Amino acid sequence: MTETTPDRQTHFAAIRAKAAADMAAIGVGAGFIPLLVDTFYGRVRQHAELGPIFDARLDGRWPEHLEKMQRFWSAVAFKDGGYGGKPVMAHQGVAGLNPPLFEAWLGLFAATLDDIAPTPEAKEWFMATAERIAKSLVLSLFYNPADDDPARRPA
Repeated sequence: MTETTPDRQTHFAAIRAKAAADMAAIGVGAGFIPLLVDTFYGRVRQHAELGPIFDARLDGRWPEHLEKMQRFWSAVAFKDGGYGGKPVMAHQGVAGLNPPLFEAWLGLFAATLDDIAPTPEAKEWFMATAERIAKSLVLSLFYNPADDDPARRPA
């Protein structure tokens, strides 16, 4: 059985409506996303370790990056389909990027949410989501299955 176009449209409209209701229930409206992105990346740019890495990668392209990150977080929160990028590919080969920097990234994200999240539930939702994203990126970019080979572990 195949889905007809109206059924697909209805299905995706229901997903978007549920996401909007879920966000509203934790005090998040569409206007929160630009505030989150602008505040967070303002802090990233000032961070001693993250700032130079981001600046080297995004030199002259910060406005486009901020717009893309707004689409990303809107798609994550509101399921609006506005982001079509490939985060793992975007982070491959970034000079100086390493797993500990993701902890710094998460620390800045948490501090940003401490300052601007409209509710504790919003902070919890966005922080849990950011942690999943960071874990996924670290695994995708840096994990080597051979590191888990028992035969390679010291005795």
